[in-house]
Amino acid sequence: MNFTFPAFLFALFAIAIPVLIHLFNFRKFKTVYFSNIRFLKEVKQETQSTSKLKHLLVLASRILAISFLVFAFAQPFIPAKNNKVSIGDKAISIFVDNSFSMDAINKNGTLLSQSKKRAIEIVSAYKPSDRFQLLTNDFEGKHQRIVNKEEFIQLLDEIKISPASHSISEITTRQMDALNHAENKIKIAYIISDFQKSNVNISQIKNDTNISFHFVPIVAAQRDNVYIDTCWFESPVRQFNQLEKLHVRIKNMSDKNLENNSIKLFINEIQKTPASFSVDKNSDTEVILSFASKEIGLQLGRIELNDYPVTFDDKFYFSFTVSENISVLSINSSGSNLSPSESPYLNKLFGSDSLFTLTNSSENKLDYSALSKNNLIILNELKIISSGLAQELKRFMNNGGSVLVFPNSEIDIESYKDFSLLTNTNYIDRIDTAATKVDKINLEHDIYKDVFDKKIVNTVNLNLPVVSKHYVYTKLTHSNEEYLLKLQNNDVLLSTYNIEKGKLYLSSVSLQSNYSNFAKHSLFVPSLYKIGIYSQNSQALFYTIGKDEAIESGNILTGENVFHIRGVNNNLDIIPEHKVLASKTQIIVHNQIINDGNYHLIVGNEKISGISFNFNRNESNLNCYASDELNDQLLKKNYSNFIILEAGAQSLKQYIMEIEQGKKLWKICIILTLMFLAAEVLLLRFMK
Repeated sequence: MNFTFPAFLFALFAIAIPVLIHLFNFRKFKTVYFSNIRFLKEVKQETQSTSKLKHLLVLASRILAISFLVFAFAQPFIPAKNNKVSIGDKAISIFVDNSFSMDAINKNGTLLSQSKKRAIEIVSAYKPSDRFQLLTNDFEGKHQRIVNKEEFIQLLDEIKISPASHSISEITTRQMDALNHAENKIKIAYIISDFQKSNVNISQIKNDTNISFHFVPIVAAQRDNVYIDTCWFESPVRQFNQLEKLHVRIKNMSDKNLENNSIKLFINEIQKTPASFSVDKNSDTEVILSFASKEIGLQLGRIELNDYPVTFDDKFYFSFTVSENISVLSINSSGSNLSPSESPYLNKLFGSDSLFTLTNSSENKLDYSALSKNNLIILNELKIISSGLAQELKRFMNNGGSVLVFPNSEIDIESYKDFSLLTNTNYIDRIDTAATKVDKINLEHDIYKDVFDKKIVNTVNLNLPVVSKHYVYTKLTHSNEEYLLKLQNNDVLLSTYNIEKGKLYLSSVSLQSNYSNFAKHSLFVPSLYKIGIYSQNSQALFYTIGKDEAIESGNILTGENVFHIRGVNNNLDIIPEHKVLASKTQIIVHNQIINDGNYHLIVGNEKISGISFNFNRNESNLNCYASDELNDQLLKKNYSNFIILEAGAQSLKQYIMEIEQGKKLWKICIILTLMFLAAEVLLLRFMK
């Protein structure tokens, strides 16, 4: 047992007062006259014995009454187990989880409403002079302040379910930042949450031993949920009136198998072919939804399923663009008899197809500022790749463009080597004049995946391009080369590299017939056609609310124009931040989007593109840690300043008061004081 104010124990010297009174009996004796003194000795002995007992009992009552009165002022308490009682004003940070998972229900209502009640109980366990900080997943500016009890309760009433979600390490870091700026020496933090496994990362917590952390678990009645996790297209590009295959991943976080559940796909609010899915318990499945794009331009999509009571993740939004045409720029050599200015093969392939818009430009009259307006740039037999052009092409590929290189028959090897070193790709080492032919086709690559009707097992009997001479590329171990066509001697005829967000295609032969018959071969058309198709800048299908991802746009603002993000099915209209980086614009919404759905990116009155936002699927997995599991993780990290609070049937207020202040005994001391005073009165009154 300890005392809150041990200085009052000096008042125990007051016990000497009743002792002195009883040692020196100042009472006056009353004379009693007896007519017969025969029994006087016996009466005298009897009276002295009774009086002595009475005096001792009264003395004991007075001593005990004074003692317990002093103890009451000293405020004795029994400290909580393994907890040091702190005395003084405190700064308390309370995190109330308001993520989607807190909309689940148990017998006492929603988890969020219970969290608010728990927060009020915590606040009421502290003194009016203590200060408080309220924190939620929104990380709002108004929640960074330290306030009093009344202001805290007002802020608590305003909390609503939010799409935002943060990990435990992020939450504790925020609490530590706020508490370390508080003037109070005693710092305490509470986290009221369901402690989803997807958000609990105790191993990444940067612990501050000066702060006492308390986890307050709130448990849902059931944790079953079926939701749409993500979606993606099988092909990286969208084409008009072509069959598209949309893959949808569905997760079943329940203990029941689901069979023949319906799923719907909407494109521009028009429902496509309905489908169904089956998924085993605690697993996921992929559903392929097929449709054809019947319109050019922006397409807004939505996938739906039905799952009650958790419904925030039953819809998934996405958007994409079906391009009207693909811009191709052919940068041609200045011209000679051996290397004509324009390639008839390229003109015939890209110039006669309405899907492509071909522009020919001489290397001497090239407008570098217009390069970014193209999807595919072809270096048509340039003798020299200048350093300026190399830098612009590198920037073009970094932003998502594609470059195809056909070398000249008389190249400057050093300039080509500098370009390859800049892009971190294999470079031309020498020319090989030995005749050979194409031996291997990379049928797993998107370029050739659907070119052939039948699966090719052996290419020996196939009519493949013949090569008279070719350039040999070095094989750097750190390059990310992927071959498309390979020769019999294992040299590469056509290869591809990923350059940041774009692609680089390198050919080892010129388009001239003295190098190979590749330009006249039937394989040439599908090869370059697919390279052109896949050169389209693929925009992100969707973004996640709360991640604050940068949205890229090829549009650069001029004059006083500003970007607007405007909701398709809601009235939201915001002006986001934007930055111009390397001929691209990055748009940052800074958590201004709080509702999932499809949105338009607008400049003036023109719709530039579509942007789709979905809620974070981390909240969809309702599996949570039990208290003993949390405690095991804390023990592994040896976090002695972390406590799991489980009040059970006991009031959380009383539970916290016992933890923070120990079990106080001053009320018992007051009761005992009154009891001993009453005993003294009874002894004096009734004991004769």
